[in-house]
Amino acid sequence: MKKSTYIIGVMSGTSLDGIDLAYVKINKDTNYSFDILHAITIPYTKDWQQKLKNAFNISAEEITKLDASYSLFLSGIIQQYIEEQQIEDLDLIATHGHTIFHNPTENYTLQIGNKPAIISKTEIKTICDFRIHDVALGGQGAPLVPIGDMLLFSEYTYCLNIGGFANISHQNGTDRMAYDICPTNIVMNEYMRKLGKEYDDKGQLAATGTLNTTLLNELNALPFYTDKKPKSLGYEFVVDVIFPILHRYNLSTPDILRTYIEHCAIQIASKTNNSTSSTLLITGGGAFNTFLVERIQSHTKTTIILPDESIINYKEALIFAFLGYLRDQNEINCLKSVTGATKNHSGGIIYTT
Repeated sequence: MKKSTYIIGVMSGTSLDGIDLAYVKINKDTNYSFDILHAITIPYTKDWQQKLKNAFNISAEEITKLDASYSLFLSGIIQQYIEEQQIEDLDLIATHGHTIFHNPTENYTLQIGNKPAIISKTEIKTICDFRIHDVALGGQGAPLVPIGDMLLFSEYTYCLNIGGFANISHQNGTDRMAYDICPTNIVMNEYMRKLGKEYDDKGQLAATGTLNTTLLNELNALPFYTDKKPKSLGYEFVVDVIFPILHRYNLSTPDILRTYIEHCAIQIASKTNNSTSSTLLITGGGAFNTFLVERIQSHTKTTIILPDESIINYKEALIFAFLGYLRDQNEINCLKSVTGATKNHSGGIIYTT
């Protein structure tokens, strides 16, 4: 087996910040290791942000057209990245696509941008659609990152990613356990965009708000948080559950953000064992929300670790590259202990020239 494989991992999250591309080298000897050789985020234009946000409400025909146009757009972004970085050593591309629908309880999930347009443009083996096999096996199709947490970041007790949603993974005996905790940036960024900003820098606006304990208690009492089954979250939960609650209170934006951050901090901290000997690795855009991180730490004795910015920003793109690597080797890249599927398996569709 070749010891080093060069991959571009591509990730687009529900927070609509942009497209993350990470050019990585995956090494396999006794254990797996990695090098992030280069990484970049291509911000979405306002037009693409609006198209992707509105896709939740458009017709099947319009979604099909959007899928085709987004696939062409994404393939152009990837090809431009390859050319600008003068990448010559490249074995495959692994892309998450962009999630439009995710409702595994009704046996469906949809990530657009997974068409053969990418390989047509780049002429590089491409692996995508990582979720659909798991859903077909009765799983949640998410989270997918925990196999990477287990094999690449095993030195940490917990691995937490705070993006559009917060998700966590940890070892429980021989099994990896993981699940979505709560919506995070996808909620807070929506309120910031109404103020003409993309996000609350370091949580500074939230820190000026007043905590509304009635709202906090209602959010914390949502049944999702006590459901012990394998579970994952999609935009549907935000639209159908979270936003209606927040809108009912008619609070100022700082008060909404202050209360919602406290809610997230409580839910996240409750998933740790509250031990000073444990470590919590935080990655994703939420790691830069200083106020949120402080509030999490206030609710747990577990030591929070913030890695270097390349890991904070590109861990998910790195791990999707790793998922592609495992799929290419026909190795397990999706764990039944995480998703609730009937078996461990190797998910992802492979397109070759």
